[in-house]
Amino acid sequence: MSSEHILTTIQDRVATLTFNHPAQMNAWGPALEAALRDAIAVCAANDEVRAIVLTGAGRAFCVGAEMGRLASNSSASQPAAAAVVPETGTGNFDQRYSYLLDVPKPIIAAINGPVAGVGLCIALYCDLRYMAAGNKMSTSFARRGLVAEHGSAWMLSRLIGPMNAADLLLSARTITAEDAAQMGLVRVLPQDGFLAGVQAIASDLANLSSPRSMGIIKRQLNLAPFQSLAEATKLADDEIAKCRGTEDFKEGVAHFVEKRRPAFTGR
Repeated sequence: MSSEHILTTIQDRVATLTFNHPAQMNAWGPALEAALRDAIAVCAANDEVRAIVLTGAGRAFCVGAEMGRLASNSSASQPAAAAVVPETGTGNFDQRYSYLLDVPKPIIAAINGPVAGVGLCIALYCDLRYMAAGNKMSTSFARRGLVAEHGSAWMLSRLIGPMNAADLLLSARTITAEDAAQMGLVRVLPQDGFLAGVQAIASDLANLSSPRSMGIIKRQLNLAPFQSLAEATKLADDEIAKCRGTEDFKEGVAHFVEKRRPAFTGR
């Protein structure tokens, strides 16, 4: 399942997808973008995968768009090349990167090193974000003559509040993992053993929580910004009624009473 652009490993029901351009600090381009879409689709369809971790090879997570492409598009001597943009729909969850919100499995960003620009956008669409201590991030856009791309203004405002979002986007300043944690954007783990630490967290999700429950809860969380409280409550009431006849509900009660690890089936 690995490719030239993304390495894939599966262990303990956790798929780890690693951006594999370490010499370029995993700079973003069309090939890497397409490889991520393909790898996510394979993981979403694989019943043996219950959680997904995204990380970067080498010392960076993803430092943003390939600078060669940016330089080419900014040349005054030639018209800007058309960006290669995947076909998108009109829904909230079928935009260029928002498709990650529609994957019915938790996706965790393991931000092992510097992250900026579109790399940060990818992390925003993950369900959880962990960052290695001492590393740095930036939105970058305003200092490149760009704007808040890929829905990042919308996502940041909801994740860390309008003022923090404005701070990061308008200034494009570089902040540390610890700064980002204070804003509530990431949680910080030690650099030593970082990826293993994130994978352990993902393993707990994959093996101790019902995959059916996680898929529905993820949908509830991601629909909530578009719903009224009444709509969100109605959805919860409808889903809880469906839970009661499922294998996972029965197992959830049984393993608690019997004081053992759960054996959820996702049904």
